[in-house]
Parts: sequence; C-alpha cells; structure tokens
Amino acid sequence: MTTKVFLVGYMGCGKSTLARKLSRRTGVRAVDTDAEVERMEGASVGDIFRYEGEERFRELERSVVERVAASGEACIVATGGGLPTWSDNMEMLSKAGTTVYLRRSAERIAARLTPYGRAKRPKLQGLGDAELVEFMRRNIAEREPYYAQAALVLDCDTLSDEEAVERIIHYLEGNE
Repeated sequence: MTTKVFLVGYMGCGKSTLARKLSRRTGVRAVDTDAEVERMEGASVGDIFRYEGEERFRELERSVVERVAASGEACIVATGGGLPTWSDNMEMLSKAGTTVYLRRSAERIAARLTPYGRAKRPKLQGLGDAELVEFMRRNIAEREPYYAQAALVLDCDTLSDEEAVERIIHYLEGNE
C-alpha cells in the first residue's frame, strides 16, 4: 500500500479498531488523530473539550491531519468523528489520500460502546440509553452529507471487522 487512507465515520463506529487491524494486515503505520492530539497536548480529548472548547480541539485535530497529509509516508488514519464536518477537512482528506466511510447505525454503535467508551466522549456525557440512540441518530443524519463524500462507503452493520478490512484492501488494490 502506497497511499494514505483516512477512515471517517461517527464516533464509536470502529475507526481506531479497523485502523489497527489494517495496519497489522498491511504493515502500514496506523495513526489515531485523537491519540495524537492527546499526546501533543498532554490532556485527554474530554479535558480539551471541557477546558479549551471544541473549536480548540478541532484546530489541534486539523494540525495533526495537515502534518500527516504533508508527510511522504503511507499511513492509515483513524479520524475523529467530527473531523470531516469541520471547515474543509473532508476535501483536504480526499486530496491527501483515500477516504473510507465506516457507516453504522446509531443502534449498532450504541451497542458497541463500553461504559469507558461512552465516558471518554464529551458529547455523550450524561445521556441515558434511549437518549443516546436518539442523539446519535440526529447527529449522524447531520454528518452524513460529509461522510458520504468518501471514496469508499462501507455499510459496517452487516460486516465483521475482518470483512471490512478485506473490502478496504481490495478497494485500495484496484485504485493504486
């Protein structure tokens, strides 16, 4: 694999997990934008949201993606769920590499989230189970026009992680 792959989709849809699995399969380095922001700032995403605001977090996230995009290195990037909706980020990702939208339903994402996974996501704080699914449905609908611009759209509700990895690799092999 000689390209950059940007995995986009809603929070909790499996971008970080699939980036790691793709990395193991291809030998290409995986990058997680949330982890990079936390490393740069020495603070959790939740704390950055809480104390510096979403705008600051999105600026930091953008700087990570700009650095990755400018590097000559092939990599698989798990983006934050809101990253494609901010500024012209989706356009930048599409120019820098191959974008893959991991589409999942709100119900499936909610079922995947562990209590820790819910707690570390600032926008999900304090939501009960029914509120969580309803919030996700609305939020996914708002973000769908951005995510749907991806070069490859995978409906992951019906795919195992291994099947999703196979489809991404197959797609990339036909487009490199």
